[in-house]
Amino acid sequence: MTAGIIITVLVFGAAATGGLFKPGEWYNALNRPSWTPPDWVFPVVWTPLYAMIGYAGWLVWQEREWLAIGIWGTQLVCNGLWSYLFFGRKQMTVAFVDLGAMWAMIWLFVAITLPEQRLAALLFVPYGIWVSIAGVLNREMIRLNPDEPELALQR
Repeated sequence: MTAGIIITVLVFGAAATGGLFKPGEWYNALNRPSWTPPDWVFPVVWTPLYAMIGYAGWLVWQEREWLAIGIWGTQLVCNGLWSYLFFGRKQMTVAFVDLGAMWAMIWLFVAITLPEQRLAALLFVPYGIWVSIAGVLNREMIRLNPDEPELALQR
């Protein structure tokens, strides 16, 4: 029971960063790809993803799979940082690097849990797909907005 509460709090904390650091005037002024999902899609997609992230974390916790728990925690930290870096700090490139680390941790989690915790692994697959799409979108935002000051590092 305690593990479930801790995992719920951790997942809620990561999810809350999306509410704390929202798109604003800066984001609305950026050039975006024509295929950028409308704003309403993000909470609709993220809500079940966070539920699946939490349940997968609880499953590996129950089995005391410490490596999987560590990877799960690392991806969650990266997840929570992304909104802060992208929307809060307006650092698209740094957010992209963070997203790359998150992507790697997601797929590593899938790979190491698949043999023994198949359900935990499968719960992360939609998350990995969504983060893959987010990565392409993040990279396109960088490409389409070369005049953003933080992108001077790219030149």
